Amino acid sequence: MSNGLSTTPPVTNYAPVLTREGINGSDADVVDANVDVVNAMYAELLDIGEIAPSALRSYYVDFYLTQSLGGGFAQYVFTAPQREEIDSYIRAGLADMGAAAHLDLFNRTVEAFDSLSEEEEDAYLDGDADLEEAAGAAPAAAVQLLEELDTDFEALLETEDLTALNAAWLRGLPDLLVMAEEDLEQHIAERVSRIPNLAERQAEAAEDELMNAPEFELIIRELCDVAGHTLVKITMGDPNYDRNGETALAWHFTTDQGEYLMVEDDDEAFMIHPDSKEIVAAVEFAEADSDAVG
Repeated sequence: MSNGLSTTPPVTNYAPVLTREGINGSDADVVDANVDVVNAMYAELLDIGEIAPSALRSYYVDFYLTQSLGGGFAQYVFTAPQREEIDSYIRAGLADMGAAAHLDLFNRTVEAFDSLSEEEEDAYLDGDADLEEAAGAAPAAAVQLLEELDTDFEALLETEDLTALNAAWLRGLPDLLVMAEEDLEQHIAERVSRIPNLAERQAEAAEDELMNAPEFELIIRELCDVAGHTLVKITMGDPNYDRNGETALAWHFTTDQGEYLMVEDDDEAFMIHPDSKEIVAAVEFAEADSDAVG
């Protein structure tokens, strides 16, 4: 496994942004304000190369802190997408903030984790306490080292407060843009307008969102397609809907043509007008796949 030491964050011309409300708050408020800005940029489909590296360094140092406090380095590994790239932002951030001891500990922890065999890694991430029996003495020693480093991490926060260092560094960034909360949305919109392949990104994001949608939403979308409606919003689920004298779960939703509800039986789902009880559309569940509708 690579330890990511050769990876460096890209250079961009984008400046970091904080709101006036955020920068004038506590250290935690300052760090959280940056997290909120970066999250808002990600939500609007700006990618990692279109956000200020300094903002991302602060963001991922705080991510590392939050995950490590929640479940040690194992939780960080579990939750970090593209860990090698994120490791590089954390290293750069810790160095820039003057958190030398944390940087040293991070590097030692990454080295210890990346040296694990596949069996040892699985045991560590699974939190297997009985490693002696499961995989022998060597995996137990390797995992014990990582657990000791997790303990060192929490102890180190007493002398190197990452939130305080992160906030002080953010406040002192020479290219920091500070703006009113109400101006942030427009600022992000201007950045988004420069995305050359915005339509393609939006289509990919919509596809990803649909793939992760719950089954009831997929059924409602299928019913809307059959009925020739455009889904606007799913509003609520009613577990006590009276359908033909029996209690059923009904999902209420709004389309471009009004309000409707969806109910299911064993092999079919129905789109029903809430007042007239008219069945507007129906779809049958495919026998081969209970998650599919047809």
